[in-house]
Amino acid sequence: VQLQESGPGLVQPGGSLRLSCAASGFTFSMYYMTWYRQAPGKERELVAGISPVRGITNYADSVKGRFIISRDNALNTMDLQMNSLKPEDTAVYYCHCPGRGYWGQGTQVTVSS
Repeated sequence: VQLQESGPGLVQPGGSLRLSCAASGFTFSMYYMTWYRQAPGKERELVAGISPVRGITNYADSVKGRFIISRDNALNTMDLQMNSLKPEDTAVYYCHCPGRGYWGQGTQVTVSS
């Protein structure tokens, strides 16, 4: 079983970045999927989630209107499009399957001028 994030980067405030999560070893299309993040010195927090079939999405208030979560069940992938990035979005971002307890290894996103 594997969740593999990709798309780390350094971006200036106001910029955009797209993260991807590739899933393997389980039936991805059956499970609710989420993105979490953890900033230095802070607890890990839920960023966004997406339902398995209808693709119903939920977002933390801090990212609502700026981030877009999506998934492709045929490719077993989930993406997070991050727009209008702010320095406070700097964190390690994790792909997570709550129903199976799987976590990716995390990918660093740094928003800085």
